[in-house]
Amino acid sequence: MRPHMSESVHIAGGTGAPLVSVSGLTVSFDRHREEPIEAVRDVSWSIGSGEVLALVGESGSGKSVSALAVMGLLPRNARVAGSIRWRGEELLGASEKRRRALRGSRIGLVPQDPMTSLNPVYTIGAQIREGIRAHQKLSEREMAERTLELLETMGIPHARERMNSYPHELSGGMRQRVVIAMAMANNPDLIIADEATTALDVTVQAQVLDALKKAQALTGAALLLITHDLGVVAGRADRVAVMQRGEVVEQGTVDEIFYQPASSYTRKLLHSIPRLNHTPDLSAPSDVAPDAEVIHSAFERKVGAEGAPILSMRNVGKHFPVYSRGVIRGRVGVIKAVAGVDLDVEAGTTLGIVGESGSGKTTLIRSLFNLEPITHGTILFDGQDVHRMPPRDRRRMRKCVQMVFQDPYASLDPMMTVRDILMEPAVINRMDRKLAERRVMELLERVHLKPEHAARYPNEFSGGQRQRIAIARALMLYPRLLVLDEPVSSLDVSIQAEVLTLLKELQKDLNLSYLFVSHDLSVVAEIAHSVIVMYRGRIVERGRVDELFRNPKHPYTRALLSAVPIPDPRTERRRERIVFNSDTLASPITPVERTGMWRRLFGGRTQEAS
Repeated sequence: MRPHMSESVHIAGGTGAPLVSVSGLTVSFDRHREEPIEAVRDVSWSIGSGEVLALVGESGSGKSVSALAVMGLLPRNARVAGSIRWRGEELLGASEKRRRALRGSRIGLVPQDPMTSLNPVYTIGAQIREGIRAHQKLSEREMAERTLELLETMGIPHARERMNSYPHELSGGMRQRVVIAMAMANNPDLIIADEATTALDVTVQAQVLDALKKAQALTGAALLLITHDLGVVAGRADRVAVMQRGEVVEQGTVDEIFYQPASSYTRKLLHSIPRLNHTPDLSAPSDVAPDAEVIHSAFERKVGAEGAPILSMRNVGKHFPVYSRGVIRGRVGVIKAVAGVDLDVEAGTTLGIVGESGSGKTTLIRSLFNLEPITHGTILFDGQDVHRMPPRDRRRMRKCVQMVFQDPYASLDPMMTVRDILMEPAVINRMDRKLAERRVMELLERVHLKPEHAARYPNEFSGGQRQRIAIARALMLYPRLLVLDEPVSSLDVSIQAEVLTLLKELQKDLNLSYLFVSHDLSVVAEIAHSVIVMYRGRIVERGRVDELFRNPKHPYTRALLSAVPIPDPRTERRRERIVFNSDTLASPITPVERTGMWRRLFGGRTQEAS
C-alpha cells in the first residue's frame, strides 16, 4: 500500500541517508485575539541528493509553509513542532547563525515572483555578487567572472551587458533565470523552486524548467519543486507528495501518482488539468515558411455562412512611436504592436487569441474599447464602425461588450460589497433600481453563489469566487460579447476547471460570444471554437481549434504546442521540445518605418529590437 498522510518514503537519487528529512511537521500561526490557525499538520517527506521531489497542492494547502520551515524563514508568530533534519542534523531549535549559513550557501531558493524578490535599485550583477560575497571569499574580479558565468549558463543573451541591467529592463522569463542563477551561485545541495513558473507563458515556462534542470545537473543538487500544476510535474519529478489543507494525502513515484492515484483529491487534481483534445503531430517538419502569410486551417468555418459576425476587425494596426533618449531627442522609429490584424467573432461562439507576452493580444482588445486608438483599420460591432459611432450608439455598444480581467483581486473594489459592485454598472446606466436588485440576485445564483454573499466584501472570498463575481458584474447589463483577458491564469487548476465550466454553461444558456485571450493553449482548447495565434503583433495562424491543435502548420504554433506540459509522465519523457527561431519573423520595430531623424542620426543603418 502506498504511503500517505503522515508516512514518508525515501527513494533517493543518490545513496545513503536523505539530504532533508521532514517528520511530523506541524506549523500554526498565532493571531491577535483569535485562535491560532494550523497551516501544516503532521507532514512527513524526505528528499535525497540529486532527486526531484514535487510538493503539489492548491493554494493554502501548506506547500510553501513546509518549504519555508525548512529554510527557517517563517514569521515570528509561527509555532513549529516536529522534526526537520539536514544530513541528519536537527534544524528545529538550531541557532539563526546556523540557519543563515545554510540559506544561500547549501540551500538556494527560487521564489514565485522575481520582480518582488529582486531589488529594483540594484543591477542584477550586483545582486548576484552580493549572494556570492556573503558565503565565499572571492576577489571582486573573481565574483564578476562567476556572475558572468552564471548568466551565460542560464542562457541569458548578451550576458556581459545584462550584468549592468536593472530588473525592470528584463522580461519575466529573463528575471526568473536571473533568480535561478542567484540560487545556484554557491553550488547548493538543495534548490527550492516555489511556484517558479506560475503565470508564465508556456514557452517561457518550459525555458525556466529547463534552466532549473540545468542548474540541478551542474550543481548536483536536489530539487524541491513546489507547484499547483500537476502537468508541470509529469516530466520533471522523481517523486510527488500531494498536499491538501495542510496534510500530505498521498505520496509516491511520479508514475504511481499519475497512473494509480489512491487519493480522491489526487484524482480530482488530475481530472481538473486542462488538456489538448488531440496530441499534436509534431513529428513531421513544417513545410511552411515562418514569414509566410497567415495560415488558414482547411476546416475553418467561413464567416458569413450563418449571418454577419458580431465583431469584425479588418487590417487593424496600432503603432507606438520610439523616441531617442540621447542628447538629440526626436522620434526615431515605430513599434508595430498590432500589424494588420483581421478577425471575426460569430454569435454564440468563442474565438481564442493565443500568443506569448508582447504578442499584441492585450493591445488588440484594448483597441476594441478605444483605450488604445488604432493607427489604421476598421473595427465593426454588429456591423457598425465602433470608432465612428454617434455617442448614443457608442453607449449602447459599451453595454453589449463587457470585460473580465485576469486578476479578480485587483479588478474588484475592496471597499465595496458584492451587491454594490454588481449594482455599480446598473446605476451608471440608470437601470430601474428594483429591476437591478432582482438582476443582482439572479446573477449570483447563475454563477453559483448564494444570496447572502451579496453583503460580503471581496476579501471574504477565494480567488475562484472572486472571478465568479467579476463574471456576474460583466453580465449585469445583458451583454452579447464578453472579452476575457487571461480569466483563469491566476487560479488553481481545479478552480480553473470550475470557471471554464461556468463560462461554457453561460454561453449555452445566454447565447454569449466570447473573445478569449490566453497564453495557455490547453485552456483555449477547452473553451474555444476557433483560434488565432499571434506573434509580434501579427496573426501567424488561424483555424478551428481541433484542426489547428491536431495539425499545426506554422513553426511558431508548433513551438507553442510542444511547450505545453502533458500530464502523462511517459509521454513527457519521450517528447522533444521545438524551439522557434524568432529571427525568422520581422521585428515589431521595422527598418521601413524609420523616420528622417533616424536616417540622419544613423545614416540609414538599421538596428533591430532585441
